[in-house]
Amino acid sequence: MLTSAVHDQIPVVRATGRGGTTLSAFHEALVAVDLGHYNLVRLSSVIPPRTGVDTTGKAPVPVGQWGDRLYCVYAEQRATSVGEQAWAGIGWVQRHDGGGGLFVEHEGNSEEFVTHAIRTSLRDLVAGRENEFTAPEWVLNGAVCTGEPVCSLVVAAYETAPWAGAR
Repeated sequence: MLTSAVHDQIPVVRATGRGGTTLSAFHEALVAVDLGHYNLVRLSSVIPPRTGVDTTGKAPVPVGQWGDRLYCVYAEQRATSVGEQAWAGIGWVQRHDGGGGLFVEHEGNSEEFVTHAIRTSLRDLVAGRENEFTAPEWVLNGAVCTGEPVCSLVVAAYETAPWAGAR
């Protein structure tokens, strides 16, 4: 049984994809960050204790086999009209005591909208406990449709797992 987990660092990666449809643009963005061969399982955005968040590219994305499950938090926005913007972002806070943290994910048609949504969500999630958490951080990705559909994607990739009975 092959599983790959990033136990001390969750990589946050971003990409833009283009294609003949919004779905193929989404797939192309996943391929660009070497995640296009997994079944995505979206998580509810809790960062495990003693786990950091890496945005430098030093922590590799989890490795698995074709069709494995990839547990992740992701934001993706698609655009189809020329000049339309697609923005995606993930923000997070960490507990000062190493007891974990929280991710939030937002999408929209402008950088300002997504940044505001991330900051507002994180503020609301830690309301009354602000001194227990680090200042908010985030990663954004934006793209402009120039003709064919485009997808902007940000992914926090936790781990891969095969299906029961998979060889």
